[in-house]
Amino acid sequence: MIELAILGFLAEQPLHGYELRTRIAHLVGHARPISDGTLYPAINRLEQAGLLTRRREAGPAAAQRHTLELTDAGRAELTRRLTHPADLDLSDSTRFFALLAFLGRLPDRHAQAAVLRRRLDFLEQPASFFHTDARPQRAADQTDLFRRGMLEVARATSRAEKAWLRDALAQLET
Repeated sequence: MIELAILGFLAEQPLHGYELRTRIAHLVGHARPISDGTLYPAINRLEQAGLLTRRREAGPAAAQRHTLELTDAGRAELTRRLTHPADLDLSDSTRFFALLAFLGRLPDRHAQAAVLRRRLDFLEQPASFFHTDARPQRAADQTDLFRRGMLEVARATSRAEKAWLRDALAQLET
């Protein structure tokens, strides 16, 4: 997810490391804070793979700043990741939202729709946090106030997301 966010934000414009970290934190930081120990090794991996370049610029003070810029190979890799996301990028909500943030960069509406269809297919599979005797537990069956709350919130969130996905797919497929 971190690499997808780096590629996605750099596809929009070249950024300094701090600016990139701030944008990623705004995208996913409330759920998963981004530390320098996570960001800079990912930047280094992408640079070594030839997906981005780094150039030095004079900073506002004496220190130099590094501006990161996507290469053509980086743009191609972003397109590949958006077109063919990993299963985890579709099943994990935070990772899916990071994917969704950049899905508009795909110029092909059919490719966008295919990603949304995969997410919808995942959401339509029966699921529950708690199981008893090999059957998912419904919120109404849950006697624990807090577990019932988890199930009710998850159900409402899933319903809202599925409705949005169906609407988005209708728009993309017309």
